[in-house]
Amino acid sequence: MYSDLISFVRDWYQTDQLIPLHEPRFKNVDKEYVADAIDSTFVSSVGEYVTKFEHELGHYLGVNNVVAMVNGTTALQLALKIAGVREGHEVITQPLTFVATANAIVHNNANPVFVDVNKETLGLCPDALSRFLDQNAEKKNGKAFNKETCKLISAIVPMHTFGLPCKIKEIVEIAENWDIPVVEDSAEALGSKVSSQHCGTFGKIGILSFNGNKIITCGGGGAIITNDDKLANRAKHLTTTAKVNHQWDYAHDEIGYNFRMSNLNAALACAQFTQLEGILKDKRELSNSYSLFLKDVEWCDYVKEPEGCTSNYWLNAVITSGKKERDELLRITNDSGITTRPAWQLMSDLKMFKDCQKGELDNAKWLRDRIVNLPSSARNNV
Repeated sequence: MYSDLISFVRDWYQTDQLIPLHEPRFKNVDKEYVADAIDSTFVSSVGEYVTKFEHELGHYLGVNNVVAMVNGTTALQLALKIAGVREGHEVITQPLTFVATANAIVHNNANPVFVDVNKETLGLCPDALSRFLDQNAEKKNGKAFNKETCKLISAIVPMHTFGLPCKIKEIVEIAENWDIPVVEDSAEALGSKVSSQHCGTFGKIGILSFNGNKIITCGGGGAIITNDDKLANRAKHLTTTAKVNHQWDYAHDEIGYNFRMSNLNAALACAQFTQLEGILKDKRELSNSYSLFLKDVEWCDYVKEPEGCTSNYWLNAVITSGKKERDELLRITNDSGITTRPAWQLMSDLKMFKDCQKGELDNAKWLRDRIVNLPSSARNNV
């Protein structure tokens, strides 16, 4: 039943070798930029490429401020901190996400609260969010508190799953009604948009990731993005060990972090950024081909971008008719050298988070048993 899919993927990538789920693409320009950074001798966070990458990314996204960081997890950790998350607070997020989303909350000594996802977008469901808040929260002095735990709900973190834009406008509207900041986890969504606005720019603050498997990569790497100058300045200060600005003296005015992106990473990020549009174009061609190929099959539905949105199709996904079919697809494709994977285990099922408060998670559980990600790399000729 799956032999035609295996042939389709091999024909697309024109290889009989192992086909990874998502691997980076490098050209000579990548080596040239990194070599230039090495020749400059400014290889750590003090270097021209860090500033260059921040400016170029900010212009592309249409935001005032970008703070380049060592990875997406630290970006989310710090974004939550500067948004006001403190020890003992609660942060609402979705259970269907990569573990870094929940980890970043706990790194701030706060508690994740899991609310269901939407079947269409695979991201946080506005209806479930509104229902959870109406049933479990109350406003006191302009802030939202959990009626059961009496703890402050200090942030909501929606995640754009696989690069598919979630219903972020609706989520932000609900959050504003409850006076809860939205910290947008756009780690997988560089190039994805709702209408003409980029994911990561709807909330109070957003983050991106440039890990080795992302749309563009610099090995590691992440970024905080915001239109709030005060928050951006705070992020830059904290990520550079909270060093007080001075020509030669080393003084620090609070506990900070060594979270800034290095110039070597930024050089590679700048080189990759020059190739972004070609990568996105090729991935959209792949998505269109998957959609056409799978349109008449009975064993799965191809996951398409939500109406009115543009997905970067970071990871292409299908929803099988059941868990048995999911497992069979995973086994046959991987045995044939075609790398596929299921969705992550739900955060609410992991031993670290199983005691966290959660709403009804029917959609997340249904999707967990059916999602399969298909090979999604851009081709070598982009």
